[in-house]
Amino acid sequence: MSEQSTKVHPSEPQRSRAVFSLEDFTLLQVAVAHYLKEIKDKPEAVKYSNLHHRLGRIG
Repeated sequence: MSEQSTKVHPSEPQRSRAVFSLEDFTLLQVAVAHYLKEIKDKPEAVKYSNLHHRLGRIG
């Protein structure tokens, strides 16, 4: 006979693991700042500027 494995279901959902570290956010902010210099006169620069600001608030 084969044994059945019993799965234990926690009463609360497990916390998901972070995909990025705080250092990653700093690196992304630097990269976005560099890219902003390249596209400063283009319409999408506003979106990247907002992203740069949000990344700065995380760290």
